[in-house]
Amino acid sequence: MNQSIVFLKRIDEVRAAPIPEAVMARARRSLLDYLAVTCAGAAFQKDKLERYWAFAQPESGRFRAIGTGKDLVLKEAVFLNGLNGHALDFDDGTNSGIIHLGSPIFSLLIPLAQRYDVGVDALLRAAVVGYEASYTMAVSIQPGHKALGYHATGTCGTLGATLAAAYMLDFSEEERFQAFAAACVAASGMLKVLDDGSELKPYNVAKTSLLALTALQLAKAGFQGHADPLGGRGFLKMMTGREDVELKPVLLNGTYAIMKSYTKPYASCRYTHPAVEAAIHLRARLQPEAVEEIDIRTYDLAVSGHDHTEIPGSYSAKMSIPYATAAGLLYGKAGLQEFSDEAVRGTEILDLTKKIRVSADAELSAVFPDVQAAVVTIRTTDGTYTDRVDFPKGEPENPLTAEEFRSRYDGLMGYAGVDEARRSAVFDAVYRENASVAELAEQL
Repeated sequence: MNQSIVFLKRIDEVRAAPIPEAVMARARRSLLDYLAVTCAGAAFQKDKLERYWAFAQPESGRFRAIGTGKDLVLKEAVFLNGLNGHALDFDDGTNSGIIHLGSPIFSLLIPLAQRYDVGVDALLRAAVVGYEASYTMAVSIQPGHKALGYHATGTCGTLGATLAAAYMLDFSEEERFQAFAAACVAASGMLKVLDDGSELKPYNVAKTSLLALTALQLAKAGFQGHADPLGGRGFLKMMTGREDVELKPVLLNGTYAIMKSYTKPYASCRYTHPAVEAAIHLRARLQPEAVEEIDIRTYDLAVSGHDHTEIPGSYSAKMSIPYATAAGLLYGKAGLQEFSDEAVRGTEILDLTKKIRVSADAELSAVFPDVQAAVVTIRTTDGTYTDRVDFPKGEPENPLTAEEFRSRYDGLMGYAGVDEARRSAVFDAVYRENASVAELAEQL
């Protein structure tokens, strides 16, 4: 059985079917989320970008690098979109696939839509299919893929972004296959970038989007890939070490992948969120200065690489359950400011972080990913307080309201320096019939 043909036929079926309006509505929110997060990411790493401009001297072009105000050549725009889209680790994703879905896909689709004058609705329909491809592949090979040290956003994200763009640009069936074959060769992503203060996690998304673009270009040039790039000693065995991988069905459990995605209310790794929210709940019941120790029990996949209490910088803080929980307890929030370079040097929060211990709980591990829980127990001089969160805010089971989403969008755009008129124009255009992607990009 040719697994590649089977997989691509399933994705073709998703593309051929009418997309429900509720799914398109979710896709509009996903695009707005991406634009706001990417603008804020560009502002967050402004100093690094300025050093990048100075050394790389990227060529001017007509494709907007979102959030920078610069129009660059196609490959530079795609790369920098990915770099900024994941800089804050604030982009959407799913727990079951252990993957950020939107950032690689939109980072590629937006410049291509500018180039080929594609409208917002056509871009969104392609993105829905790309989400499905990335997610289906990821959920088929997780959690073993993560255990081997792979970042599915880089591996499976390359496949989804490539197929999304191939559909948006009306590639033929043969061209789509060859682009997919090239993407299977290119796909890579290392989880080691989360560890020890590394700042290269956004690079996984940047190169993913760029590799997807080159896969499209190779296909259009006529390069032939293997007849089954997934099977044999291909992608699936490379990414799992196994030859018996069974691909999950598309539209798993009857819902589109994009409907399974979360929107983050807290500016840290998704694994931190249940504990952050529990700490916020407990904050009203105790005084942080009375805390003697904090015990956090959560599912095992969340612990490794996220239980550190030594915080060398902002990137490390975002990956740390102890630091993020301390922020929730001290400030009642865990937004961009709580993870700034200045904030992560604060004595009070670092002292509290060192009082926190994280451990894996067998019961909570057994119910993941259906439930993404943490139990936080805080021992103080006055007593012991406990709270459990199963579905933190932003999950499909506990989504942001329209008002909460708009507030988050405005906050991110404001952080990026996008004035109210421009951010409102972008928001409205995403919902307006026949809006062009170029119209959105030129505002950012």
